[in-house]
Amino acid sequence: MEPEHPTLSLARQCELVGLARSSYYYQPMAESEENLLLMRLLDEQYTRTPFYGIKKMTAWLRTQGYEVNHKRVARLLRQMGLMAVYPSPRLSQPGEQNVRYPYLLRGMSIDRVNQVWSTDITYIRMPRGFLYLVAIIDWFSRYVLAWRTSITLETAFCLEALEQAFERARPDIFNNDQGSQFTSTEFTNRLKAADVRISWDGRGRALDNIFVERLWRSVKYEEVYIKDYQSVSDAERGLKAYFQFYNQDRLHQALDYQTPIQVYYRS
Repeated sequence: MEPEHPTLSLARQCELVGLARSSYYYQPMAESEENLLLMRLLDEQYTRTPFYGIKKMTAWLRTQGYEVNHKRVARLLRQMGLMAVYPSPRLSQPGEQNVRYPYLLRGMSIDRVNQVWSTDITYIRMPRGFLYLVAIIDWFSRYVLAWRTSITLETAFCLEALEQAFERARPDIFNNDQGSQFTSTEFTNRLKAADVRISWDGRGRALDNIFVERLWRSVKYEEVYIKDYQSVSDAERGLKAYFQFYNQDRLHQALDYQTPIQVYYRS
């Protein structure tokens, strides 16, 4: 990268090499070694048991020999972008708007592509900090329509992923957890402008967004935990290759051993 390049802006340089601009400015997080270790453990346990609440996560860490309290665990989970899924109203902050959207998928038969999309954010560990990863998936085909990384939990990278997905199609329903990025006015207004119905998971019901949780499990076990990225560019390259593999080559038992791209484009 050349920040002082006479003709190419930094944003354009990032675009040409396929790197999110926010990722270029990655700096290690100012967390203690112990907190970074706890975050690794929480990430791995959450991947196994996304339905664990704050109390169970705290209890689990204690069984591993770490004397932590629920406030510390809650802070670390919030820092990791995982706080939204837990039923802890006293610890979470209210959204910036009073509008609430119902969960629309209970009992619904998902029988075609672009009927339902969903999204979520997960934590990608780094040697001295972490990145955030957002992805948008089609429920019927499991096809990953878009993904982005960021060093912050600001709404912008989620909107970038949404715009990328919208270049392909529009869903009837867009489902997400009640994370502040997805409940923000900017995000919900963009969905409404595209005539997309909004569905929100119930607080504390992580499995309402089950297909994204399964995607994260695959990403973590088949890519992230194996590679242990050493840099942002390393993470971006690895994730790009993995999502290409996931969409084009990874067979899914639930899809009658077809790949997501086969189902998405043949339906």
